Amino acid sequence: MNRHNPFLAIDQQIIGDVYTSTEPMNNLTILCDQFGSRFGGTPGEKQAAEFMRDKLITYGLSNVRLEEVPYIGWRRGEAHLEVISPIHKEIPCISLPHSPAANLEGDLIDMGAGDPADFETRSAEISGKIVLTTSEMRPGKAQRWIHRNEKYGRSLLAGAIGFIFVNHYPGYGVVTGGIGHNGAGLIPGIGMAYEDGMFLRRLIQRHGTVRVRFTSTDKIEPMVSWNVLADLPGQQTDEIVMLGCHYDGHDISQGAADPASGTVAVLEAARVLARYAPALPCTVRFALWGVEEIGLIGSSQYVANHEAELDKIRFYLNMDMAGAINPKDIVLNEWPELEPLLRQWQEEMAWPFGVGQSVNAHSDHYPFLMAGVPTGGIGNLTRRTGRGYGHTPYDTLDKVDMMSVREAAVLAARLALRMADMTRWPVQRRSRDMVQALLDSPAYREEMAFWQALDAFYRQVRGE
Repeated sequence: MNRHNPFLAIDQQIIGDVYTSTEPMNNLTILCDQFGSRFGGTPGEKQAAEFMRDKLITYGLSNVRLEEVPYIGWRRGEAHLEVISPIHKEIPCISLPHSPAANLEGDLIDMGAGDPADFETRSAEISGKIVLTTSEMRPGKAQRWIHRNEKYGRSLLAGAIGFIFVNHYPGYGVVTGGIGHNGAGLIPGIGMAYEDGMFLRRLIQRHGTVRVRFTSTDKIEPMVSWNVLADLPGQQTDEIVMLGCHYDGHDISQGAADPASGTVAVLEAARVLARYAPALPCTVRFALWGVEEIGLIGSSQYVANHEAELDKIRFYLNMDMAGAINPKDIVLNEWPELEPLLRQWQEEMAWPFGVGQSVNAHSDHYPFLMAGVPTGGIGNLTRRTGRGYGHTPYDTLDKVDMMSVREAAVLAARLALRMADMTRWPVQRRSRDMVQALLDSPAYREEMAFWQALDAFYRQVRGE
C-alpha cells in the first residue's frame, strides 16, 4: 500500500503539464539545432545562456541573472597523426580540449583500457612514449569509473609525451573530452574512432615498435562563460534547494543527450514549480552551468564565489544528461542519513526509483561535495562501461527520447517540492575535515590520492 501523498494535487498538475507541454521539445530543439554545441568560446554558448535567462524570466522565476565565469579557454586547430614506421599512413584524429599545440614524434605504447594497475606495473615502459588507451570506463579489474582525465594524468605522471584516446564503441566515430587541469594540459592529447585505434593496436601487435608524428595548432587563451541562475523565492526560510545541469556540449556535436537533455529538464522543472508551487517555505534555485566539459569551471567558480551561502544549501541535485539516463535513480554522494527520507518519498510518489551512494569527481556536483554541501544526482546505479554516443559527433537531437526528458523533469520537480517544503532538513553541511575523512575511506582513497598527486605535479611544473 502506498504512503499517503500530501502533495498529490500538485504532483498531478506537474505530471500532467510536463507530459503534455511542447516546451521541452521546443527548448531542446533551439538549444541543439539553433545554438549548436554551446561549447565554451562559441557564439552559441552566449546565445544559449541568454535564451535560457529569457525563458526563466518568462516562466516567472525571480532574480534571474547571468554570472560571468572568466577562465583559460581553448580553441580547436588542425590535428594530424601520421604513422611513420613501420609503414606510412595518415590516421584521422582530433585534438582533445585543452591539448596544447604539438609537433612531436614518438613510439606508441598500448595501455589497453587504462587500468590504473597497468599504469603502476608498466610505468617504466611509458616514459618517453605516446600512450594509446580506450574510453572504457571500468577497465580490467577496476571497481570504479576510471575517467579519461585519470588515464591522461597517469600517462603524464609516468613520463609520457603524448596521449591517444580511442573510442571503445565500434561505429560511434571519433571521441573527445577535456584533458586540462585548471588550464592547458601538459602533453598533447588526441581522440580517434574505434576502427583507427584498433588498426594502431594491430600494428603494435605485429611489429612491436610503431612510431608516429603528431602535429596540432590548438590555441589556449582567456575567455568568459556564464552561469545562468534563477530563484523560486522561499517564504519562510533563507535555506536553498538547488537543481543544476551544465549547458555546454563538446564542439564536435550538438551535445543533445550530454548535457542538453538534463539542461532542458532543469528548465522544465523550473517552469512547473513556478506555476504550481510558487510559495514554498524554502527557496529553490535553478542553475545552468557554463564550461563543465573542460573542468567543471562554472560550478567551481560559483562555489568559490558564494561561500557565504553554502551553509544554507539543503541539497544540490545534479542533472547532468538526466534526460538520457535510464532507469533514473537517485545517487547520493555518501549521505546515508537521507536514504530513509528518499525511500519514504518513493512510496509517497508511487515511483520506485533506486537510491544508492557513490562519489565521483566528474560533474558539477563535485565542487559542492568538496565544500561539504549535501549532494546527489539523477544517475544510474547499474554498472556502466561508457557514454555511448556521448562525446562523439553522433550525440544529436534525433537520438534523445523526449519521454525520458519529461521523466527527468518530473522526478526533479517532485523531489525539489518535497525538499523545499520540509520544516527541518535532516543533514547539514560537512566541515572540511569531515569531507577529507570521507574521501580517505577505503572506497575512495586510491582515486583521491591520485588526484592529489596530479595536482601537486601540475603545481610544481607551473611553479605555483
